[in-house]
Amino acid sequence: QVQLVESGGGLVQPGGSLRLSCAASGSMFSIDVMGWYRQAPGKQRELVANITSGGITNYADSVKGRFTISRDNAKSTVYLQMNSLKPEDTAVYYCAAEITAGGVIRRYWGQGTQVTVSS
Repeated sequence: QVQLVESGGGLVQPGGSLRLSCAASGSMFSIDVMGWYRQAPGKQRELVANITSGGITNYADSVKGRFTISRDNAKSTVYLQMNSLKPEDTAVYYCAAEITAGGVIRRYWGQGTQVTVSS
């Protein structure tokens, strides 16, 4: 069974930094796009950033220049380095990955990790 396990969330002051990690495990044939989404209270889940297996990245306008997504294909892990954090970045952050397993490709989700930016 494929699982995505996130780590790295927490409480940080405005202007601070956090690094999120998400590791995929289980019986997988391949992992295509990996990414991060977030959902703030009362708002819809939105894409933060994603990265293809070849390293092509895509960012939401609100995080460009502040967040950096990367991945280690050998470790089936995706990272999100978040700098210059703002209170409006406060949300539950979810890892997602498009994984082929058992001949079927589907999107898997992590359980979510809370990021709170507050003084």
